[in-house]
Amino acid sequence: MMLVLPRLLVWADEPAPAPAAAAAPAVTDVPDAAGTATGTVKDIPAKEAGKPVLAEIMDAVGHNKISINIVWTLITGYLVMFMQLGFALVETGFTRAKNAAHTMLMNFMVYVIGMLGFWICGFAFMFGGVGQVAALGMNANLNNELVLHLFGKDFGILGYKGFFLTGGGYDVTVFTLFLFQMVFMDTTATIPTGAMAERWKFLAFCVYGFFISMLIYPIYGNWVWGGGWLSQLGANFGLGHGAVDFAGSGVVHMVGGVTALAGAMILGPRIGKYKKDGTPNAIPGHHIPMGIAGALILAFGWFGFNPGSTLAGTDLRIGVIAVNTMLASAGGALSATIYMWIRFGKPDPTMAVNGLLAGLVAITAPCAFVNAPCAVLIGLIAGVVVIWSVLFIDGVLKVDDPVGAISVHGVCGAWGVLSLGLFADGTYGDKWNGVEGTVRGLFYGDASQFAAQFINVIVNIVFVFCAAYLVFKLIEVTIGNRVSAEIEMGGLDVPETGVLAYPDFILAKSDRKETANGELG
Repeated sequence: MMLVLPRLLVWADEPAPAPAAAAAPAVTDVPDAAGTATGTVKDIPAKEAGKPVLAEIMDAVGHNKISINIVWTLITGYLVMFMQLGFALVETGFTRAKNAAHTMLMNFMVYVIGMLGFWICGFAFMFGGVGQVAALGMNANLNNELVLHLFGKDFGILGYKGFFLTGGGYDVTVFTLFLFQMVFMDTTATIPTGAMAERWKFLAFCVYGFFISMLIYPIYGNWVWGGGWLSQLGANFGLGHGAVDFAGSGVVHMVGGVTALAGAMILGPRIGKYKKDGTPNAIPGHHIPMGIAGALILAFGWFGFNPGSTLAGTDLRIGVIAVNTMLASAGGALSATIYMWIRFGKPDPTMAVNGLLAGLVAITAPCAFVNAPCAVLIGLIAGVVVIWSVLFIDGVLKVDDPVGAISVHGVCGAWGVLSLGLFADGTYGDKWNGVEGTVRGLFYGDASQFAAQFINVIVNIVFVFCAAYLVFKLIEVTIGNRVSAEIEMGGLDVPETGVLAYPDFILAKSDRKETANGELG
């Protein structure tokens, strides 16, 4: 007699075989639509399959946590890299058609040049002495920092490990950190391309790209993020938690804005920007929809910029950071639009864009440390401040900034750093920069934190401006920064890049009507 069972044949008169002593864990072919039975003890690597000991379980938990954090950091880094397209569209749209290929090429090549410069030595100078990055693993390969010993205190100045990502830098934690921090550096490097657009030699821009990525940005970045002396103002002198800048209002945006100020001052205004009496002429951009599209791409990328700076998908503060980021951007756009509408009678779309970006820049430093009402307030203030700044820089300082980059990133970056010192509410940041307790601003009981933030802003202005001014001066006396007047009036696309951005279109008359004496026809 034979019994027929599904996929099994058994003779009734034969004894059943004895089970194997160490059978492998059962494998099921039953679908798991709810996902509740997928991912069990069977999936823990163990010497005895399906029977992990405590140490093996603990290793698996630790490995999975770091895996989550590394994947989170990489994905948010990809979002920040995508912001490069946003910058390219904003800057190109807000400048003239005859320079579109040149402006786009600068935004493209700054990614390439900046990456290589940061890989060569910028990353090592910035993070070579940072020590452990606990969120990405407990490896301490970046452990060489140049330190000055003064007044019984240690002052970190410069890292010096991780050059070319070799030696101790050939590590999964270090490579992950490099990618994320490289795209941050690239944001800084691209900011001056907007302020200096429409008259900057492409070769001079290339030289600048190596300087900003290899020296200026990394040195200041080390002082705040790499364990350097500004971050230790709290531990050394009791000034709050030292200089705190969660995602880079100062380290990224203010450095870019201050650098742009130095460069635009040396470069001088575009032909036709100022009348003989010194009053400014408006030089409209050629593609406002392109600029608005770029701003929305930047706003999207900022969800990598700010939440990603936790370096940890397991840090649940990311939800607060993301919401604060979007609220501040809305506040900035709204206040800028209303202010322009009331003062000038029309809701200028270019200033609405700059208001959105100003709110994003300002919230970047305090996003992890403030509540939602303060995030909105920070954005509302930034939206008005950016307009005041644009009018002052354009009309009083006579510095020509075609896209408002100095105001958006430099001035509002400074406001973001200071706002942390005012509004940090003490719900986050325990042991930040090695100081016990959470981060609190002036309005929440710690005036010393505002003092640390103020010192940070002053150091940023002094160091970055002087360093950038020196770099641009060196370029000026060697290869020159600016194209000739003839090239500028005809457009930089063909003379500087060899191609026209719009070969099938006729350039608007406004692109051809500057005269050598600086008047618009």
